[in-house]
Amino acid sequence: MAPPLDTVWFLSDYGLDDEFVGVVKGVVKSIAPEVTVVDLTHQIPAYDIRAGSLALARSMQYLAPGVVLAVVDPGVGSARRAVAVEVGSDDVTAFLVGPDNGLLAPAVAMVGGARRAVSLTNPDYQIPAPGPTFAGRDVMAPAAAHLCAGLELDLLGDPVDPLSLLPGLVPLSRQEEGRTIGEVLWIDRFGNAQLNVDPDEIEAIEGPLLVRAGDQARVAVRVSSFSELKTGQVGVIVDSYGLVAVVLDQRSAADELRLHTGSAVTLEAVPD
Repeated sequence: MAPPLDTVWFLSDYGLDDEFVGVVKGVVKSIAPEVTVVDLTHQIPAYDIRAGSLALARSMQYLAPGVVLAVVDPGVGSARRAVAVEVGSDDVTAFLVGPDNGLLAPAVAMVGGARRAVSLTNPDYQIPAPGPTFAGRDVMAPAAAHLCAGLELDLLGDPVDPLSLLPGLVPLSRQEEGRTIGEVLWIDRFGNAQLNVDPDEIEAIEGPLLVRAGDQARVAVRVSSFSELKTGQVGVIVDSYGLVAVVLDQRSAADELRLHTGSAVTLEAVPD
């Protein structure tokens, strides 16, 4: 037996209207009663693998060792694999459990890559399923719980080459004629629009920035806090995850600039 782990970190697109989240937690606790299940979020848009993968990647470095259970699974019931992935070092071991559809890949990369992986094919560590469409309850939750209880990873199923795991779909920004062209990765509940742009990519542009999105073009000032902005003034800030974000103070930048996840945004010098 491996050393037990005491926390399951749970992310899904289940929402909170139905009983799905509570049932999955119940399965975990029935197998590993001492485990604490911590909700990361269950408000990932339905079927949105990319949104789920980015939320996991943003969170991963702040999670104590344990098991991450992530379920955004539009291919449930199909031939896609359900997997458990071991990450960490010789001193610290953690696991991610979820569908092999790209959801886990960015988070795995954030913590240095996979050490081992298995496909969850052993029915001895699953619960009987009346149908194939709730793998989060019947396959993945039991796997997460058994790992917390100290079960060896390889007992859960067939070994998988970590290099064969489906990669995540994280877009890259690009440079064109002194402009940085990116897109909106995430809009938080305050309307701040995080871009797939590293601060170094706009360091060479001096002074304010021209932000172009669709038919909008607004001058944005660089700030280190929201309160530096005047009412209605657009700002560019390095957010809490180290990426460039377009913001307003106490207002939604997404509403102001008509941005949504995936919107193209160009950052360039303000013309003379």
